[in-house]
Amino acid sequence: MKRVKNGRITAACIATIFSIVLPFATINNTLAQSTGSPAVSARPVTIPVTIRVKGRVPPESELRPVDFTISEDGDPQTILSIRAMGTNSPINLLVLIQDDVVSTVALEIKPLAEFITKLPRGSRVSVGYLRTGSLQIRQKFTSDLEKAARSLRPPLGIASAAPYNPYVELVDALKRFDSQPAGRRAVLMVSDGVDVSRGFDSSFQSVDLDRAISEAQRRAVAIYAFFAPTVAAEGNGTLIPNGQSSLQKLSDQTGGHAFFQGFHAPTSFDPFIRELSEALDRQIALTYLSTHPKNGFHRIKIVLLTPDVELNYPAGYRR
Repeated sequence: MKRVKNGRITAACIATIFSIVLPFATINNTLAQSTGSPAVSARPVTIPVTIRVKGRVPPESELRPVDFTISEDGDPQTILSIRAMGTNSPINLLVLIQDDVVSTVALEIKPLAEFITKLPRGSRVSVGYLRTGSLQIRQKFTSDLEKAARSLRPPLGIASAAPYNPYVELVDALKRFDSQPAGRRAVLMVSDGVDVSRGFDSSFQSVDLDRAISEAQRRAVAIYAFFAPTVAAEGNGTLIPNGQSSLQKLSDQTGGHAFFQGFHAPTSFDPFIRELSEALDRQIALTYLSTHPKNGFHRIKIVLLTPDVELNYPAGYRR
Protein backbone atom coordinates (compact mmCIF):
# COMPACT_ATOMS: atom_id res chain seq x y z
CA MET A 1 0.00 0.00 0.00
CA LYS A 2 1.49 3.33 -1.04
CA ARG A 3 1.00 6.23 1.36
CA VAL A 4 1.28 9.75 0.00
CA LYS A 5 1.03 12.67 2.39
CA ASN A 6 -0.23 15.88 0.77
CA GLY A 7 -3.31 18.12 0.42
CA ARG A 8 -5.60 19.79 2.98
CA ILE A 9 -9.29 19.23 2.52
CA THR A 10 -12.55 18.08 4.17
CA ALA A 11 -14.29 14.82 3.32
CA ALA A 12 -17.29 16.70 1.91
CA CYS A 13 -15.08 18.75 -0.39
CA ILE A 14 -13.22 15.65 -1.53
CA ALA A 15 -16.47 13.96 -2.48
CA THR A 16 -17.44 17.03 -4.55
CA ILE A 17 -14.09 17.27 -6.29
CA PHE A 18 -14.05 13.54 -7.03
CA SER A 19 -17.50 13.47 -8.66
CA ILE A 20 -15.95 14.29 -12.06
CA VAL A 21 -16.26 11.81 -14.92
CA LEU A 22 -14.14 12.70 -17.95
CA PRO A 23 -15.59 12.26 -21.48
CA PHE A 24 -14.19 9.04 -22.89
CA ALA A 25 -13.95 10.37 -26.44
CA THR A 26 -11.78 13.29 -25.33
CA ILE A 27 -9.51 10.94 -23.44
CA ASN A 28 -9.09 8.70 -26.45
CA ASN A 29 -8.09 11.66 -28.64
CA THR A 30 -5.65 12.98 -26.05
CA LEU A 31 -4.13 9.54 -25.49
CA ALA A 32 -3.68 8.91 -29.21
CA GLN A 33 -1.96 12.28 -29.66
CA SER A 34 0.33 11.86 -26.63
CA THR A 35 1.36 8.26 -27.23
CA GLY A 36 1.23 8.17 -31.03
CA SER A 37 -0.61 4.82 -30.84
CA PRO A 38 -4.28 3.87 -31.18
CA ALA A 39 -6.27 4.31 -27.97
CA VAL A 40 -7.79 0.88 -28.46
CA SER A 41 -4.56 -0.63 -27.08
CA ALA A 42 -5.31 0.92 -23.68
CA ARG A 43 -7.78 -0.36 -21.12
CA PRO A 44 -9.38 1.02 -17.95
CA VAL A 45 -8.00 0.02 -14.55
CA THR A 46 -9.79 0.63 -11.24
CA ILE A 47 -7.98 0.87 -7.91
CA PRO A 48 -9.22 1.57 -4.35
CA VAL A 49 -7.82 4.75 -2.78
CA THR A 50 -8.35 5.77 0.85
CA ILE A 51 -8.01 9.42 1.81
CA ARG A 52 -6.86 10.41 5.28
CA VAL A 53 -6.81 14.07 6.30
CA LYS A 54 -4.04 15.01 8.74
CA GLY A 55 -3.90 17.94 11.13
CA ARG A 56 -6.41 20.76 11.52
CA VAL A 57 -9.14 20.89 8.88
CA PRO A 58 -9.59 24.52 7.72
CA PRO A 59 -12.88 26.19 6.73
CA GLU A 60 -14.05 25.39 3.23
CA SER A 61 -13.17 28.91 2.07
CA GLU A 62 -9.48 28.02 2.58
CA LEU A 63 -9.65 24.75 0.68
CA ARG A 64 -7.81 24.19 -2.58
CA PRO A 65 -8.68 21.60 -5.23
CA VAL A 66 -6.79 18.34 -4.86
CA ASP A 67 -4.18 18.40 -7.58
CA PHE A 68 -2.58 15.04 -8.23
CA THR A 69 -1.19 12.91 -11.01
CA ILE A 70 -1.17 9.14 -11.48
CA SER A 71 1.50 7.16 -13.28
CA GLU A 72 1.88 3.49 -14.19
CA ASP A 73 5.37 2.05 -14.63
CA GLY A 74 6.63 5.64 -14.64
CA ASP A 75 4.34 6.83 -17.45
CA PRO A 76 1.58 9.43 -16.82
CA GLN A 77 -1.96 8.07 -17.12
CA THR A 78 -5.32 9.75 -17.70
CA ILE A 79 -8.01 9.54 -15.01
CA LEU A 80 -11.39 8.42 -16.34
CA SER A 81 -13.48 8.75 -13.19
CA ILE A 82 -13.37 8.85 -9.43
CA ARG A 83 -16.44 7.41 -7.77
CA ALA A 84 -17.61 9.32 -4.75
CA MET A 85 -16.44 8.02 -1.41
CA GLY A 86 -18.05 7.75 1.94
CA THR A 87 -21.21 7.06 3.80
CA ASN A 88 -23.55 7.16 0.81
CA SER A 89 -21.37 5.17 -1.59
CA PRO A 90 -22.22 1.43 -1.78
CA ILE A 91 -19.48 -1.15 -1.36
CA ASN A 92 -19.10 -4.84 -2.21
CA LEU A 93 -17.75 -6.43 0.98
CA LEU A 94 -16.71 -10.03 1.60
CA VAL A 95 -16.35 -11.02 5.27
CA LEU A 96 -14.06 -14.03 5.85
CA ILE A 97 -13.47 -15.63 9.26
CA GLN A 98 -10.87 -18.34 9.87
CA ASP A 99 -12.71 -21.15 11.65
CA ASP A 100 -9.90 -22.16 14.00
CA VAL A 101 -9.30 -18.76 15.61
CA VAL A 102 -9.56 -18.73 19.41
CA SER A 103 -13.03 -19.01 20.91
CA THR A 104 -12.99 -15.45 22.32
CA VAL A 105 -13.65 -14.21 18.77
CA ALA A 106 -17.20 -15.53 19.23
CA LEU A 107 -17.82 -12.44 21.38
CA GLU A 108 -17.08 -10.24 18.36
CA ILE A 109 -19.79 -11.68 16.09
CA LYS A 110 -22.41 -9.20 17.31
CA PRO A 111 -20.21 -6.09 16.68
CA LEU A 112 -19.33 -7.45 13.22
CA ALA A 113 -23.03 -7.98 12.48
CA GLU A 114 -23.82 -4.40 13.54
CA PHE A 115 -21.01 -3.14 11.31
CA ILE A 116 -22.54 -4.95 8.33
CA THR A 117 -26.05 -3.55 8.91
CA LYS A 118 -24.67 0.02 9.01
CA LEU A 119 -23.00 -0.15 5.59
CA PRO A 120 -24.29 2.31 2.94
CA ARG A 121 -27.59 1.47 1.28
CA GLY A 122 -27.04 -0.52 -1.91
CA SER A 123 -23.97 -2.30 -0.54
CA ARG A 124 -23.63 -6.02 -1.21
CA VAL A 125 -22.17 -8.38 1.40
CA SER A 126 -21.04 -11.99 1.37
CA VAL A 127 -19.95 -14.05 4.40
CA GLY A 128 -17.59 -17.03 4.36
CA TYR A 129 -15.42 -19.17 6.64
CA LEU A 130 -11.85 -20.33 6.00
CA ARG A 131 -11.85 -23.93 7.21
CA THR A 132 -10.60 -27.43 6.63
CA GLY A 133 -11.50 -28.84 3.23
CA SER A 134 -12.72 -25.83 1.29
CA LEU A 135 -14.13 -22.35 1.70
CA GLN A 136 -17.58 -22.34 3.30
CA ILE A 137 -19.86 -19.61 1.97
CA ARG A 138 -22.58 -18.93 4.51
CA GLN A 139 -24.10 -16.11 2.48
CA LYS A 140 -23.64 -15.25 -1.18
CA PHE A 141 -23.43 -11.57 -2.11
CA THR A 142 -26.70 -9.90 -1.17
CA SER A 143 -27.99 -6.36 -0.75
CA ASP A 144 -30.06 -7.56 2.25
CA LEU A 145 -27.62 -6.43 4.95
CA GLU A 146 -29.71 -7.84 7.78
CA LYS A 147 -29.67 -11.25 6.13
CA ALA A 148 -25.92 -11.09 5.64
CA ALA A 149 -25.43 -10.12 9.29
CA ARG A 150 -27.56 -13.07 10.46
CA SER A 151 -25.39 -15.48 8.48
CA LEU A 152 -22.43 -14.81 10.78
CA ARG A 153 -21.74 -17.56 13.33
CA PRO A 154 -19.08 -18.04 16.02
CA PRO A 155 -15.91 -19.73 14.72
CA LEU A 156 -15.52 -23.36 15.72
CA GLY A 157 -12.31 -22.55 17.57
CA ILE A 158 -10.74 -26.01 17.25
CA ALA A 159 -7.49 -27.04 15.56
CA SER A 160 -9.21 -29.63 13.36
CA ALA A 161 -11.15 -26.81 11.66
CA ALA A 162 -7.97 -25.17 10.35
CA PRO A 163 -7.75 -24.54 6.59
CA TYR A 164 -4.86 -25.94 4.52
CA ASN A 165 -3.73 -22.33 4.65
CA PRO A 166 -5.83 -19.16 4.72
CA TYR A 167 -4.52 -17.75 1.45
CA VAL A 168 -5.57 -20.64 -0.79
CA GLU A 169 -9.20 -20.15 0.26
CA LEU A 170 -8.84 -16.37 0.04
CA VAL A 171 -7.89 -16.77 -3.63
CA ASP A 172 -11.04 -18.82 -4.16
CA ALA A 173 -13.13 -16.21 -2.34
CA LEU A 174 -11.76 -13.33 -4.43
CA LYS A 175 -13.07 -14.95 -7.62
CA ARG A 176 -16.60 -14.31 -6.35
CA PHE A 177 -16.15 -10.60 -7.03
CA ASP A 178 -16.14 -11.38 -10.77
CA SER A 179 -19.94 -11.55 -10.80
CA GLN A 180 -20.38 -8.31 -8.85
CA PRO A 181 -20.85 -4.78 -10.24
CA ALA A 182 -17.89 -2.45 -10.53
CA GLY A 183 -17.23 0.01 -7.75
CA ARG A 184 -15.70 -0.09 -4.29
CA ARG A 185 -14.63 -3.59 -3.26
CA ALA A 186 -13.15 -4.86 0.00
CA VAL A 187 -12.50 -7.98 2.06
CA LEU A 188 -12.63 -8.05 5.86
CA MET A 189 -10.54 -11.06 6.89
CA VAL A 190 -10.32 -12.34 10.49
CA SER A 191 -7.26 -14.60 10.59
CA ASP A 192 -3.89 -15.31 12.19
CA GLY A 193 -2.27 -15.06 8.75
CA VAL A 194 -0.12 -18.15 9.36
CA ASP A 195 0.66 -20.51 6.49
CA VAL A 196 2.59 -23.66 7.43
CA SER A 197 1.17 -25.78 4.60
CA ARG A 198 4.62 -26.26 3.08
CA GLY A 199 6.56 -26.39 6.31
CA PHE A 200 7.81 -23.72 8.68
CA ASP A 201 9.45 -21.70 5.90
CA SER A 202 6.07 -20.93 4.33
CA SER A 203 5.05 -19.06 7.49
CA PHE A 204 7.23 -16.13 6.44
CA GLN A 205 7.46 -16.62 2.66
CA SER A 206 4.09 -17.91 1.45
CA VAL A 207 3.62 -18.54 -2.26
CA ASP A 208 -0.14 -18.52 -1.78
CA LEU A 209 0.02 -15.14 -0.05
CA ASP A 210 1.60 -13.67 -3.18
CA ARG A 211 -1.11 -15.32 -5.30
CA ALA A 212 -3.81 -13.80 -3.10
CA ILE A 213 -2.24 -10.34 -3.44
CA SER A 214 -2.14 -10.67 -7.23
CA GLU A 215 -5.78 -11.80 -7.42
CA ALA A 216 -6.91 -8.95 -5.17
CA GLN A 217 -4.96 -6.38 -7.19
CA ARG A 218 -6.38 -7.78 -10.42
CA ARG A 219 -9.92 -7.23 -9.11
CA ALA A 220 -9.28 -3.90 -7.32
CA VAL A 221 -10.14 -5.38 -3.91
CA ALA A 222 -8.73 -3.73 -0.78
CA ILE A 223 -8.12 -6.27 2.00
CA TYR A 224 -8.55 -5.32 5.65
CA ALA A 225 -7.21 -7.87 8.16
CA PHE A 226 -8.23 -8.29 11.80
CA PHE A 227 -5.57 -10.40 13.50
CA ALA A 228 -6.75 -13.16 15.86
CA PRO A 229 -4.56 -16.10 16.91
CA THR A 230 -5.61 -19.67 16.26
CA VAL A 231 -5.79 -22.35 18.92
CA ALA A 232 -2.78 -24.14 17.41
CA ALA A 233 -0.50 -21.10 17.04
CA GLU A 234 -1.53 -19.10 20.13
CA GLY A 235 1.53 -18.20 22.17
CA ASN A 236 4.00 -19.27 19.48
CA GLY A 237 6.68 -16.58 19.51
CA THR A 238 7.70 -17.22 15.89
CA LEU A 239 4.56 -18.19 13.98
CA ILE A 240 2.43 -15.28 15.20
CA PRO A 241 4.91 -12.53 14.16
CA ASN A 242 5.26 -14.23 10.78
CA GLY A 243 1.48 -14.37 10.41
CA GLN A 244 1.11 -10.71 11.33
CA SER A 245 3.84 -9.78 8.86
CA SER A 246 1.96 -11.68 6.15
CA LEU A 247 -1.31 -9.91 6.95
CA GLN A 248 0.51 -6.57 6.88
CA LYS A 249 1.94 -7.35 3.45
CA LEU A 250 -1.49 -8.49 2.22
CA SER A 251 -3.16 -5.25 3.27
CA ASP A 252 -0.31 -2.95 2.23
CA GLN A 253 -0.13 -4.38 -1.28
CA THR A 254 -3.90 -4.15 -1.85
CA GLY A 255 -4.66 -0.71 -0.41
CA GLY A 256 -6.23 -1.97 2.82
CA HIS A 257 -5.07 -2.01 6.44
CA ALA A 258 -4.04 -4.64 9.02
CA PHE A 259 -5.23 -4.36 12.63
CA PHE A 260 -3.28 -5.88 15.56
CA GLN A 261 -3.40 -5.68 19.34
CA GLY A 262 -0.10 -7.23 20.32
CA PHE A 263 0.47 -10.93 19.75
CA HIS A 264 -2.66 -11.99 21.60
CA ALA A 265 -6.36 -12.01 20.79
CA PRO A 266 -7.74 -8.45 20.90
CA THR A 267 -9.85 -7.67 23.96
CA SER A 268 -12.41 -6.21 21.56
CA PHE A 269 -12.85 -5.63 17.83
CA ASP A 270 -14.59 -2.31 18.54
CA PRO A 271 -11.49 -0.11 17.95
CA PHE A 272 -10.74 -2.05 14.76
CA ILE A 273 -14.30 -1.63 13.50
CA ARG A 274 -14.35 2.11 14.23
CA GLU A 275 -11.11 2.66 12.33
CA LEU A 276 -12.27 0.44 9.47
CA SER A 277 -15.55 2.37 9.21
CA GLU A 278 -13.63 5.65 9.03
CA ALA A 279 -11.34 4.24 6.34
CA LEU A 280 -14.27 3.03 4.21
CA ASP A 281 -15.98 6.41 4.60
CA ARG A 282 -12.94 7.93 2.88
CA GLN A 283 -12.41 5.29 0.22
CA ILE A 284 -12.90 5.99 -3.47
CA ALA A 285 -12.73 3.86 -6.60
CA LEU A 286 -10.35 5.56 -9.05
CA THR A 287 -10.45 4.47 -12.69
CA TYR A 288 -7.72 5.49 -15.12
CA LEU A 289 -6.78 4.52 -18.67
CA SER A 290 -3.73 2.22 -18.65
CA THR A 291 -1.38 2.51 -21.62
CA HIS A 292 0.42 -0.74 -20.77
CA PRO A 293 -1.51 -3.67 -22.26
CA LYS A 294 1.19 -6.29 -21.69
CA ASN A 295 0.79 -8.97 -19.03
CA GLY A 296 2.80 -8.71 -15.83
CA PHE A 297 3.02 -6.48 -12.77
CA HIS A 298 2.43 -2.75 -13.27
CA ARG A 299 3.51 -0.35 -10.52
CA ILE A 300 1.29 2.60 -9.60
CA LYS A 301 2.31 5.97 -8.19
CA ILE A 302 0.08 8.90 -7.19
CA VAL A 303 1.63 12.30 -6.53
CA LEU A 304 -0.12 15.19 -4.77
CA LEU A 305 1.06 18.79 -4.88
CA THR A 306 -0.38 20.05 -1.58
CA PRO A 307 0.34 19.04 2.06
CA ASP A 308 -1.46 17.15 4.85
CA VAL A 309 -3.46 14.51 2.97
CA GLU A 310 -2.43 10.85 3.05
CA LEU A 311 -3.47 8.50 0.25
CA ASN A 312 -3.41 4.73 0.73
CA TYR A 313 -3.56 2.73 -2.48
CA PRO A 314 -2.21 -0.54 -3.95
CA ALA A 315 1.44 -0.66 -4.95
CA GLY A 316 0.29 -1.89 -8.34
CA TYR A 317 -1.62 -4.67 -10.05
CA ARG A 318 -0.92 -7.75 -12.13
CA ARG A 319 -2.54 -8.16 -15.55
